[in-house]
Amino acid sequence: MNYSFLVVFLSAVISACLCADDVKQAFTKHQIKPDVLADAPEKSIEVKYKNGKEVKLGNELTPTEVKDKPDVKYEGEAGAYYTLIMTDPDAPSRKNPTRREWHHWLVVNIPGTNVNGGETISEYVGSAPPKGSGLHRYVFVLFKQPGKVKFEEPKHSATDGNRANFNTKNFAKKYNLGKPIAGNFFQAQWDEYVPQAHKKLGF
Repeated sequence: MNYSFLVVFLSAVISACLCADDVKQAFTKHQIKPDVLADAPEKSIEVKYKNGKEVKLGNELTPTEVKDKPDVKYEGEAGAYYTLIMTDPDAPSRKNPTRREWHHWLVVNIPGTNVNGGETISEYVGSAPPKGSGLHRYVFVLFKQPGKVKFEEPKHSATDGNRANFNTKNFAKKYNLGKPIAGNFFQAQWDEYVPQAHKKLGF
């Protein structure tokens, strides 16, 4: 028996299990399940910004650091289609989320892992939490679609701030997306860039 191969194989399996546990535990600990999702994903999405900042299951980033669209990578299947959502369940604050969810990005019919090749329903808008509202959770969720889907949703430009009261669970149910297959999230609070972002959105 090739014991070295067995050791490498078992290490890979253990790492995968730990990764799945890490993602599920983080989503549960930070109450993304049930605030955004009924089921926590098992895999992680890699989200990196051009400035080198990376999303790491609840780390804190600033609105200045996440103002531009990130690069997103995940395990995907050739020939399959995916939906990517970025959403804030803490609008205008976690204590008083009357505008839950304020969605920041929505891309559907993504072919395989080519996010830029998908259909953008809502263009990317970075975090812009109101002053004094504390930390907000910004959640990236990936769904595998049952096939190519005709989405009947209003489109939002990067200057359209009319994105409140989105519901990820209802959206997934409406389009038969099933359980989320991967996700990640960061937290952010107000910084000096936010007034500029609000002005751009017409607030």
